[in-house]
Amino acid sequence: MEFKKNLVLLGMMGSGKSTIGKLIAKKLNAKFIDIDKVIEKETGMTITKIFLEKGETFFRNLEEKTSLNLLNSHDNIISLGGGGFINNEIKKKVLSNSLSFWLSCNTYTLLNRIKKSKKRPLVFNLDDNEIIHLITKRSKIYSKAHFKIRCNKLSKNEIVKKIIKLYEAN
Repeated sequence: MEFKKNLVLLGMMGSGKSTIGKLIAKKLNAKFIDIDKVIEKETGMTITKIFLEKGETFFRNLEEKTSLNLLNSHDNIISLGGGGFINNEIKKKVLSNSLSFWLSCNTYTLLNRIKKSKKRPLVFNLDDNEIIHLITKRSKIYSKAHFKIRCNKLSKNEIVKKIIKLYEAN
């Protein structure tokens, strides 16, 4: 199959962007790019370490530069970091030259996934209500994606099939 645009996955941390992205890339024989993994490779640091040692502003600047650069390519399956689409420049670029899919999950599913992970520096010191507030706030921005995939009652394969079908139809 020949691609026209990047396929971009976005959503909260813990929504399954990396897992789903890898599966889609395998099915479409395409390259999968996880923005967070690219940043970790370029810096030689984990996202957590970047947040702790260099700060969120440093990370967000690097995320913007990396994302915008990679969004200039085509034919890729790209997983944005949880906060990537919050950035207006990244959001504009995604909406103008890619097809975007918001992996939407139930708030409590996300809350449980996020709390279990030690890799989520943005929420280390937040209580449940603060995390729920972050999910709600970001959901309003994620809703601008081209497509919303409600993931809660779907298996990974069903999510992948649904995204590929929508992508191929566009």
